[in-house]
Amino acid sequence: MIDIFLVPIALVIILVMIHTWFGIRILERGIIFTDLAIGQLAALGAAVSYGFFHGENLYLWTLAFSLMGALLIAFGAHRKIHLEAYIGLLYVLGASGIMMVLAQSAEGMEHFKSLLANDILFTSPQDLYESSAIYALIALLLYFVYPRTSGFFRELLFFSLLAVTVTSSVQLAGVFVVFTLLIAPAMVASMQKRFSALLVAFVYGWFFSITAIAIGFYYDLPTGYSIVFLGALMSLVFILAKSRKKESDTEG
Repeated sequence: MIDIFLVPIALVIILVMIHTWFGIRILERGIIFTDLAIGQLAALGAAVSYGFFHGENLYLWTLAFSLMGALLIAFGAHRKIHLEAYIGLLYVLGASGIMMVLAQSAEGMEHFKSLLANDILFTSPQDLYESSAIYALIALLLYFVYPRTSGFFRELLFFSLLAVTVTSSVQLAGVFVVFTLLIAPAMVASMQKRFSALLVAFVYGWFFSITAIAIGFYYDLPTGYSIVFLGALMSLVFILAKSRKKESDTEG
């Protein structure tokens, strides 16, 4: 029985590591919904592939739409606009587009559910190997190339690599899982100063993800949604417990 868990556990270990790095940088930038918007546009690309081309060239369609989102956000980051609102519009553009594209598909709702949160318990070893190679290449670029860039090109490279990451992750795990793994570990880790934020985020992300996989398996629950639910629930409890009450602007 342990063999069933090897591939999904290996996958979430890798997913948590690559997404946590991006999540910490996204929190530093203060544009929290960046990943969700790019993920939703990536899902729109997948929906186009399913809805019009029977799933052909799925990766290319997903990558094209996610890179388009990355480019639009990179340009928006260098304009005098309300960036969060701008990114929110990109998100709803992708979400509504998915529903429109899959509305006439006989399997539209099944595709839609998998795009939001896929059941990673059934991830194949081949998918794990291919995604691991992509994430390894992204990690090398982040380590050797990204620190040498600056200005607009630095932002463009960051969002482009995020888009490539999200492209693979959305197909494997779904938009909601991607958002949870990007934000939840990074946010929890940022609320403590004792240990390395990256290390805390890794351990925390691994803990709730692997726990959710086990719960989903033993109680016959969808694995992707189990990860999202447990990660969000634990993070909300921790954040509320650790956060301080806002001081009143006026006294008396």
